[in-house]
Amino acid sequence: MLALGTIAACGHSERDPNSLTKPRNHLLGVDRGAEGGADQLKGGVNAYLWRGAIDTLSFMPLASADAVGGVILTDWYQPVASKNERFKIAAYVLDRRLRSDALRVSVFRQEYQGGQWQDTPVSETITSDITTRILARARQLRAENGGRDN
Repeated sequence: MLALGTIAACGHSERDPNSLTKPRNHLLGVDRGAEGGADQLKGGVNAYLWRGAIDTLSFMPLASADAVGGVILTDWYQPVASKNERFKIAAYVLDRRLRSDALRVSVFRQEYQGGQWQDTPVSETITSDITTRILARARQLRAENGGRDN
């Protein structure tokens, strides 16, 4: 009986909205690339690749970004010039080293057909171009840091 009363009391408690903290985006305003390529970011991913991916994909809305796991997921992005297609990207930083095999990018594409969005194949050049741009940005960040990996 006492347990039921305690649970019931918890359900009716009121929270003061002024006591709650405002949500904030921890990715904005944080320069992860300034800490070097060997910065573990608590998960062992390369900071230059991480920042290069964030910078390169910044034109798309971010759905989630996990610096610990090295995963960046965008939300659907619809190019201004194309009303009937949209894209989503998943980028994975897999290693502490600045290498091309430490990055995996997946691009998803949908076309609007018959009143609904349909999955469609993505050109290999799109995935390759985005991967190349992320790697180029990561190398640029490393060069700006004097070529240091830490």
